Amino acid sequence: MITSALLFVAGIICVQQFSELPSLLWLSLMAISAIIMVILRYWRWVFFIVGLLWAVVFATQRLNDRLSPNLERLEIPVTGIIVDLPDYNSTRTSFDFVVTQAPYALPSKIHLSWYFPTQIIKSGQRWSFVVKLKRPQGSLNPGGYDYEQYLFSRGIGAIGYVRTETQPQLLGRISAWFSIAVWRQAISDAIGELLPNSPSLGLIKALTIGDSSLISKDDWDIFRKTGTTHLVVISGSHVGLIAGLAYFWVLKIWARIGYLKWSPQTVAAIVGIVVAVFYAGLAGFSVPTQRAVVMFSVWMLAIVWQRHSRPFNTLALSLIAVLLYDPIAVLSVGFWLSFLAVSLIVYVIAGRLGSQNSVVEMLKINGATALGLSPVLLLFFQQVSLISPVANFIAVPIISFIAVPLALLGVIAMGISTWLATHMFGLADYSLQALRALLALFAQFSYATYNHSQPPVWSLLFSIPAVLILLAPAGFPYRYLALLLFLPLFANNQPTPKAGSFKLTVLDVGQALAIVIQTAQHSLIFDTGSKYSTESNSGKTIILPFLRHENIVKVDTLMVSHGDNDHIGGADSILQSMPVTEVLTTAIQQLHKYQPIKCAAGQTWVWDNVHFSVLAPQQAFESDNNNACVLLVKTPTLTVLLPSDIEVAAESWLTARYGDDLKADILIAPHHGSKTSSNSYFLSKVKPTVVLISSGHLNQFGHPHSQVTERYKQQSIDWLNTAEQGALSLNEQDGLWSITSTRDTDGKYWNNKPNLKDIYKLTGR
Repeated sequence: MITSALLFVAGIICVQQFSELPSLLWLSLMAISAIIMVILRYWRWVFFIVGLLWAVVFATQRLNDRLSPNLERLEIPVTGIIVDLPDYNSTRTSFDFVVTQAPYALPSKIHLSWYFPTQIIKSGQRWSFVVKLKRPQGSLNPGGYDYEQYLFSRGIGAIGYVRTETQPQLLGRISAWFSIAVWRQAISDAIGELLPNSPSLGLIKALTIGDSSLISKDDWDIFRKTGTTHLVVISGSHVGLIAGLAYFWVLKIWARIGYLKWSPQTVAAIVGIVVAVFYAGLAGFSVPTQRAVVMFSVWMLAIVWQRHSRPFNTLALSLIAVLLYDPIAVLSVGFWLSFLAVSLIVYVIAGRLGSQNSVVEMLKINGATALGLSPVLLLFFQQVSLISPVANFIAVPIISFIAVPLALLGVIAMGISTWLATHMFGLADYSLQALRALLALFAQFSYATYNHSQPPVWSLLFSIPAVLILLAPAGFPYRYLALLLFLPLFANNQPTPKAGSFKLTVLDVGQALAIVIQTAQHSLIFDTGSKYSTESNSGKTIILPFLRHENIVKVDTLMVSHGDNDHIGGADSILQSMPVTEVLTTAIQQLHKYQPIKCAAGQTWVWDNVHFSVLAPQQAFESDNNNACVLLVKTPTLTVLLPSDIEVAAESWLTARYGDDLKADILIAPHHGSKTSSNSYFLSKVKPTVVLISSGHLNQFGHPHSQVTERYKQQSIDWLNTAEQGALSLNEQDGLWSITSTRDTDGKYWNNKPNLKDIYKLTGR
């Protein structure tokens, strides 16, 4: 069973590595291969091929449920139901919407935003909207978060927003008997009314209904640094604990009643399964809770049927069941952490001789999971908590035996007594506040976490056997030599440029600009993208993950060209998270606390035989765009011009001031391709081979403007756009330079793949 389950998973994982799904011919060949394996009774290979087939069929169906490109940006009237808890912030409310009526064939589920809504939006409501939609697309960067993968895994076929010119109409609300999401919404509203000012409101909602939207950024940082994130959402352990308690008490009560037509074990097992399913439903049936429900159900049914169940066989069965329901679950980090954590616990505890007290046993489990999950955490998050065993030793009992039971008793009491429910939640609140204060103290330790660039995937082939050896039973010979197998985790997977060469990456930051330049020993960031909200910006979500991916541990120069949000928005996150030697900017006031140097024409420096020259500003213009920093980066074989958001006035000044010295192989499109920039005379002086454009997909400004791209065509200039190609990487080595697009090199089958002019291999001039 175990080997078959692993081969089934392997087949599904193989499909997730494809950049394109197999054709019908390949599907037919796989089906024929499966039939041959059945005839030959090679059952394990049958599981592998069935995994391949099931993943392809499921993914094909989901891709076919995406918005047609010809419906993008149309105003479309739709009727449907809000199917999950909405996400609220100060400017908009976002929610998943199942379409029940529309004039066109639309995806079954879409994700909408309603900016400055005039009515309260709740799960289960039926609405009539006029919406504008586009295909699922997000930023795609090396080392970054794949938003398209997230939407694909949730079955979202389109994203868009509500048009308020036509008044949205609330048509009613579906019954709670037809949707557990309505129950979740009702519980969420009731908890909010009982604990309106509680500092732990977000945590209590997370532990009862799986809604973590109210947990603050600071709290998430604390949980991440202490390795306790898994405790603040409804995890498999919570489901198992609550269902186990239900089984225990029903067993005792039914035995006391003495009604033996149905045995106490049977009644307790059925009640336990119902409780497990209901609690998992409150969490929205996340992958960890799915796994817990299947494992608990198998365990309960084994008791009812008086059969012996082996832990690893039960785990294997739950693995197959979860992936039969949703093979795309393998794309979820929670899937891997959940199953690996349970596997480690079973491996450490099951079948071991001797007995230990509960304190030693808990320390052993926490240490084993911390060690065993560290390679995977380093791969996914480039960070491992070093104090996780101690923090979990304290946090697990408080969460599992105090906070969660009290919070769930509060939910039950809401239908009986408001006073009782308030006190139950109040006690849970006090316990969570005390725990948070303690974890915050732990998180302040300088050695709380270890950060490293993303290790190569192949390093897991060494680290996973190392974990199994180190956690093997006592007496395993030379076990500590297995520590050497962890060394590949610390391999630097990213080559650095040679002296005299550089690497330039135009990050995909939407309708904004962020560029990272690397030489052999130095790094420079030119602009930092946008700030989206008080807790989210391009610096945090895109630039810092990219820097970690490239193993950049400090920034020599941060150049912020001017003070517009789409260029300065991520600066604070970078400056607060990473050592930065020097800040160059024209936005002196906005960055004054970092002691910036004013950016001005004439500033020059040389790093590793790569020359950097600031060409502007020198004279003052009325427009801030025209006063932006302009940077020229040059080697004997390659020149790149970075003009930020300058417009015609500044372009004219540059051509008059520098003339033919503006000539560059690569031009970063001025002002994202706006028609107010890239005038023909300026382009004739720069004479670029390629223009790299940083713009947002279907952005409201229409960048790059058709007039600008027409000028590029007239002067035989190629262009690439981050909105279509994702991050663009320019590499120079040995007199040759090349440009690669992330969507082409790293894109998977779920990523939108337009016709790419993807790779250039040209000799420098």
